[in-house]
Amino acid sequence: MSWLRACYTGVGFIGLSLAPATVLGQEEDPSPRLILELEGGPVWQSRNDVQIPNDETGTRFALDDLTGSGPFPSFRLYAEGRLGRKHGLRLLVAPLSIEGTGVLSSPVDFNGFRFESGKVTEASYRFDSYRLTYRYQLVEKPKWSLNIGLSAKLRAAEIKVVQEGVSTSYSNTGFVPLLYAAAAWRPSPRWALALDVEGAAASQGRAFDASLKLYRRVSDRWSVSLGYRTLEGGADVEDVYTFAWFHYAMVSVVFRPW
Repeated sequence: MSWLRACYTGVGFIGLSLAPATVLGQEEDPSPRLILELEGGPVWQSRNDVQIPNDETGTRFALDDLTGSGPFPSFRLYAEGRLGRKHGLRLLVAPLSIEGTGVLSSPVDFNGFRFESGKVTEASYRFDSYRLTYRYQLVEKPKWSLNIGLSAKLRAAEIKVVQEGVSTSYSNTGFVPLLYAAAAWRPSPRWALALDVEGAAASQGRAFDASLKLYRRVSDRWSVSLGYRTLEGGADVEDVYTFAWFHYAMVSVVFRPW
């Protein structure tokens, strides 16, 4: 499998919010600063189609027919270090785990095993993402800002299907490069509306992670936010066909230790 194919195999399993140092307009202090953000909330899936292997020996089926559409719990943790006025690095830890039980409406051949229709079947979907993002402040105005950058994403993914007498799982770990862009509008010093988009696309597949969040600064060290995130993408390669679409309702707490 080529490097690009390996990347988009991971993208198919699916793969942020700009830390409020830039969202809430604090670039007047160019010194390095640490910002921590914990984000959490329910996530729903509107699509999760799988076929492994992606040939005549595999069956394409809807994994969400077994796991259900949700909601499922989710959280993300961000840590950003500001490197002066224009530059910054951010680390993201974003585990995602979904599981449920259903009944197959027709037989499914998955990862070399046959799963019969009409039987109770368990399914789980795991996608743990670790991401390092470099961002550059392209525009900074009193009321709005624009940032661009690149993300290096390491993902660990697994799909597991279990039926009485039959159990198999398919896991995949690898690196995915993503482009990054973010814009923020600040109508007042304590409020900010932030849009973040990460993504990549090629003939083998695509991945997009976008969020819209409303931030409220409650003190010099603390901020809170509410928002929506959509995560969509997939891969169509020799080994794997998988496309999924997730929707998050988010709350977050932001802390600036210094």
